[in-house]
Amino acid sequence: MTTIDHTPLARLDHEGRLLNAVVKSPTGKPGRFGFRGDIALKFQPHVADEKRPPDYSIEQVLTIAEQSEDTLPILVGYLHSFSYLMTVSKVLSGLLRPDGTYIMYCNNIDLLAKYKVTLDDIPYQILPCDESTVWKELLELVGIDKNDIRKLDPAGKLDFVMDVAKTVKGDYPVLSFEDAVARMGPVKNRNENRPV
Repeated sequence: MTTIDHTPLARLDHEGRLLNAVVKSPTGKPGRFGFRGDIALKFQPHVADEKRPPDYSIEQVLTIAEQSEDTLPILVGYLHSFSYLMTVSKVLSGLLRPDGTYIMYCNNIDLLAKYKVTLDDIPYQILPCDESTVWKELLELVGIDKNDIRKLDPAGKLDFVMDVAKTVKGDYPVLSFEDAVARMGPVKNRNENRPV
């Protein structure tokens, strides 16, 4: 059975970055481990023995790791601010590869905007995400009907969707990180319009 310790996710796990896991287990495919949850990017300082939630994370992460590989072939997630992408690049340094598929849905980019940004030779597809979830957005992007995967268990669903999504190489305009930051809008308050 594949354990996380023999995959590229091991480092993030040892650093305490893998949080709120919906899936954190071997998948149905031999040698493969799946993760669906959050990856902490910046930790808050610890006060005494109190463990605080991170300042910010890649949320709603979908990824798989192969036991035989040093890098993640695909990672999809949500950033509350596009500007966090620089931190993503640092935290995931050495775990991504130039021919991989890395999709970041962002809260504060134009809802019609889609582009590619490369940091340290790693290309990221940047897509808008407002009210929906990464899971729903990705199913729509790759053309999977949720009824097609309804009977699979959570790890099986992740397996199926990741294998299809690995082929997504969006033909989007290429922007520098600085240009993309200049175009981003204000970060929306998540608690706005919520009942008290």
